[in-house]
Order: sequence, then C-alpha cells, then structure tokens
Amino acid sequence: MLHALLKLILLCGLLTSDWAQALQLSATRLWPSPDYTRITLEAPQPVAYKYFMLSNPQRLVVDLEGVEAGAALDALAGQLSPDDPYIAAIRVGVNRPGVMRLVLELKTPVKPSVFQLQPLDQYGHRLVVDLYPAQAGDATVASPAAPPQPSVADQATTPARPAASRYTRLITVAVDAGHGGEDPGASGANGSHEKDITLALARKLKQKIDAQENMHAVLIRDGDYFVPLGQRVVKARALKADLFMSIHADAFIRPDARGSSVFALSEHGATSVAARWLAKKENDADLIGGVNVDVKDPFLKRTLIDLSQTATINDSLKLGRAVLKEIGGVNTLHKGEVEQAGFAVLKAPDIPSILVETAFISNPEEEKRLNDPGYQDKLVDAIVEGIKDYFNQHPLTAPSRLTRNP
Repeated sequence: MLHALLKLILLCGLLTSDWAQALQLSATRLWPSPDYTRITLEAPQPVAYKYFMLSNPQRLVVDLEGVEAGAALDALAGQLSPDDPYIAAIRVGVNRPGVMRLVLELKTPVKPSVFQLQPLDQYGHRLVVDLYPAQAGDATVASPAAPPQPSVADQATTPARPAASRYTRLITVAVDAGHGGEDPGASGANGSHEKDITLALARKLKQKIDAQENMHAVLIRDGDYFVPLGQRVVKARALKADLFMSIHADAFIRPDARGSSVFALSEHGATSVAARWLAKKENDADLIGGVNVDVKDPFLKRTLIDLSQTATINDSLKLGRAVLKEIGGVNTLHKGEVEQAGFAVLKAPDIPSILVETAFISNPEEEKRLNDPGYQDKLVDAIVEGIKDYFNQHPLTAPSRLTRNP
C-alpha cells in the first residue's frame, strides 16, 4: 500500500513538473493570400510538434507538445476571415496532458509545409504552417506549389483597350511591393511600415500603368502577406513580364538620410558600400519573412542559376536611368546615377529589372510624404513616365516585347 502511494506521489510530481515546463505562445498571426495561407505561432522557446492530415472532412492537425492555453493561442481563431481560400474553421483544445491540438478545417485539399524559424530581429522562435493548394497527383505532404498564373482578379482589373490599337500586344509590367506579412520591412519614426507604403504605391502604379494604351501591370503581391524573393522572380517569369519593378522605402542608421535611388543587378560586386549594405539588407528578407529551407524546388533552382545576364543588366540600367531622371523631378536623388548590387529579387535572367527606393522611411519628413496620397501620385506618375521614356528611346532593346502594327 505504501509502495503504491509513493508511486502515485511520484507520478503526480512528474505530471506537475511537465505542466510547470509548459509554455504559452507569445503571439499568433494568420496571413491569407491568393497563393497560400500562413499561420505563425511564436514562442519564447522552440515548440515541439507533429502534424498529419485527416479526410472526410479534410483537416490538418498540428499537435503542439508542451504548450498550454493562453491569450495568443485563443486569439488565433478570431483572426480567420470567412473568405480565407483554404481554412473554413480553426479549433484549439487539449488533446492529452502536455499536448495542445490545433485543428484546421479545410475548404479544399492542401499541401502543408510546416517548419521552424530561429529568433531574428523582433521575432522569437516561430513555428510556421503554410497551406498551399494541392495539385492532382500530389502526396498528402509535399513542398510548396509552383507559382500561379495571373489571377482572374488581375485580368479583370485591366481596363479594356480600343479595338483599333496600334500595338499587337500589351507590355506587361510586374510590379513588386517589397516585403509583406511576417516581414514588415523598415519602420519609420512615426510608426509607418515599409510593407504598407510599398503596397499602396504598387497599387497606384498598377492603376496608372493600366491606364496607358499599350501597357498593363500585374502585382506580385496584392495584400499583406510574404512572398519569398525567389518566388517573386519566378512569378514574374511565369507572367511573361516585359519589365520587373520592385518598390521599396528603406531606412538608414542616420535619420537625416534622404532621397530616392534606383538599383539594378550587378554580376561583379556592388558599386558602393551603401549599395552592398542595402542589397544584403533586402536579401535578408527571406530570413525575416520565413522560408522553409528544407524544400527543394528544382524549378526555382533552374530559374536562378548563374546565367550570363549582361544584355538584361544593360537593359535594366537604361530603364533605371529613365526612371531615375523622372523621379528626380519629384524628390531629391540620393545618388545621381543607377547603382548596382547583388539583389536576389532582380535575378530574372531575361527581364529588365530594377529596384526603386522611393525615399527613406527613417527620415521623418520623407516618411510623412510617403504617406501623403498626393505625393504618392506624383511619384507613381514619374515612374510611369520613366517606363514610357525607356520604350520610346530604346525600342530595339525590347523588340519582341513591343511590336507596332504597320
């Protein structure tokens, strides 16, 4: 009897010890997008987990070991929007002692990608659950899907062109709003986030480009969600884009830094220390935004192989100069020439690509202007004029992309 009592006391002690070590999540975030939905579970320590799929109905189950209920986990279901393309409902509850179960009721078959991220910048340990649309013949658990073709929404928002147009086809401009989702980009003194400003500018730029007789634009990111840098390139190529423009509003260590800049890719190092620093900062976006490094994507690897890009870079420099000249009429230029560095997002081997730093969000005066709709319009008008100048001045550098009827 005494022996049994001692065993019971020991068992209770072990259970108490297990629960004492249980941790609460510090934050949960849900990021829906047309391409995939992401759930981020953040904690002060790494979260041990297991996951599996169930059918009839379709569900993804994630068991969080050593996690207990708390405000952050309780708030996750409230973040779900009815129009989320993949998740119908979220349920959370204790499955067994020491295990909290997260159940995602699905609207459609998905390919889950679940992985951990180490602490970085403002974030602690993150457990990421990405839900990608399943394709025919997919296994239950697979790597992320290939980039989608232009969405119906993008096609629907392109205004109709006159039937007697002088052009055999439209110029397609891929407009890339920098950062997004888990990656806020730079922050201003008054609380502005780069990802919000770049999206506002990208949407206005699409609207202005679509208003041109011979052009239309497609947004690489049209919402607050993260797109890996390589996938931005892949999406632009899948769209058969004629130009790629990545829009940014960076910060610097000095609040008095100001002015606009334009960058192109470099194969042989950066043109300045500042350009090298900025390229490294922008390339770190994948670390902050969160990429599953265990996923091997052969299509992406083929796209980003180190090809000779001399002709494309020359076209990029010409485009950059045309845009920089026009922007100079709206804002002070940080540098009077197009700079170059190894920006990952500019590595499409066959698309003239530039990165536009619209202004320094870390400068309070420029931050205020970047949030001003009137100033945004002027900046976007200047960029569009630069694009038009590029095609007017260099028709042979974009020959098959723009063909006029006789």
